[in-house]
This record gives sequence, structure tokens and C-alpha cells, in this order.
Amino acid sequence: MKIISIDSGFALYKEKDEIGRCALTPTPKGGTFGAFCILPQWRRKGYGSYLLKEALRALGGYDREQATVFTAPLPTDPGEAAFWAKFDFQPEGTQLVRRRTPDLTAVRFVQDFLAARLTAPRLCIDATCGNGGDTAFLCGLSAASGGRVLGFDIQPEAIASTRAHLAQKGFTAELHRDSHANLLQYVTPGTADAVMFNFGWLPGADHAVFSTAGSSIPALEAALTALRPGGVLSAILYSGRVIGSDEKQHILQWARALPLTKCTVLVCDFANWADTAPLPCLLLKK
Repeated sequence: MKIISIDSGFALYKEKDEIGRCALTPTPKGGTFGAFCILPQWRRKGYGSYLLKEALRALGGYDREQATVFTAPLPTDPGEAAFWAKFDFQPEGTQLVRRRTPDLTAVRFVQDFLAARLTAPRLCIDATCGNGGDTAFLCGLSAASGGRVLGFDIQPEAIASTRAHLAQKGFTAELHRDSHANLLQYVTPGTADAVMFNFGWLPGADHAVFSTAGSSIPALEAALTALRPGGVLSAILYSGRVIGSDEKQHILQWARALPLTKCTVLVCDFANWADTAPLPCLLLKK
């Protein structure tokens, strides 16, 4: 079974035979469904659900960090209405509408905080490039002011992934394959508007390679030195079966011991998440 993109939307094949088709027109934040059909002999076997789910997925319908809106014709048959309802389509006027708002992830929380607090940043640092998500965010945040963005990661695949991600977004940044503990070799103390850390491991890579407190705390100290008064250091901490909780606990101990005269420390606990969920922390330099 496979789905093929066609001019009008998507076609579903079982071996060499087309057994279903849906018309789907992309929109800036989702798409508009037209005709949707599964051949009679293949109905009530899950093929329609598979086709609709994959069509939604293709246009970001299951993206946790993207707001989407999909519409479809309002069906007259109760069975068809129940089918669409399984995928969160609800009647609105003369059509069905499926609306999804982004989940509030730790990454989104931190990015939203920085975007609200920083205006016209001139120097931003992604201390843990990973796949380039935060680097691209900082590039977008700094674009209007012509700000400089630096990215650090010791893994070559992370630098390559970040560079490709930035190119796709139309951004550029100064990327350094170096430890984030060395960031003061590249910036003048007291000049950075923001430094972002997202600890743990590189998504999609070897999970046996992850950050540890031995290098992370010196990097955090260097980042505080790099920040200007009023600048923000963000750090997302992780724990779990593979990486344990040592890094998370050591960083929390270090952050909570910082004098109030130097910075304000926020530990943003999601109270009804699991204990091993990502934990966002924010340090506001005075």
C-alpha cells in the first residue's frame, strides 16, 4: 500500500491498483479537501483513514509546533460525518473545519519568551546547534536589525544539518565546530543579547553521545559572561533512562546558587508533565 502525490491531491494504491483518491489544495496554513473516495470493495477496512491521515500529515496537519486549518465539504451522510469527526473535523457553517493550535513545548516556550523580551538583538548565540531549529529562530529574530548569529556544536553532523536547515530557510549564521565552553574566544564579554542551550543529544543521531555537566556548566558560565546586562540565557534540561539526571541536577544546583545581584533565575516547571520532560530555564542577567 502506498500513497502517490498527484496534481489534484493524493491517490492510494494497493499493489498496482488505485483504490482511493482525495482532492486536496494546499493553503498557507493547511489545505482544502475536495472529493474523497475509496472504491466500494475497499471501504470499512481502514484504507480511508490511512489516506486521510497521510494527506493531513503531508501538509503539516500533525506538526506539533505549527497551527493548521483544514476544510472539507459538509457531508449529508451520517456515516461520512462520523468518519471526518474521527480526525477532528467539525461542522462550521457550510463546511467541515479542522483546527489545530501548536502544543506548548519547552522549545516553543523559550522561543516565545525570547521573542517577546528582545527587540532588535545585535548578537545571538545558539550554543547547541543540533539540527538548527534554534539557530534559525535566532536568525529570524535578528533579521530586521541585521544582527549577528553564532552557532556552536562539536558534532560535524550537527553543523552540516544546521547549515542545510538555514539554507532551506534562507538564513545564514556563523557556525563553529567547537565546544560551547569556548564561545568567549569568538565574542566580546558583555555583548550578547541571548544565548540558547538545548542540552541532551542530537535528534536523529547516536543517543550514546550527549552533553554532560562537566562541559555544560563551564559553557553556561561563559555564556553569562558573554551576555550584556538585560540579556537572556535559556537552557532546556533533560533527564531519562539513557542520560540519567546528573547533568540536569548539577545545572539546577549551579543556577540556583547564582547571586541575585548577578541574575534572576527562572525554572519553568510544567507541573502536570512527567518528571523526565524537558525543563526550560531562563537566566536574566542584571
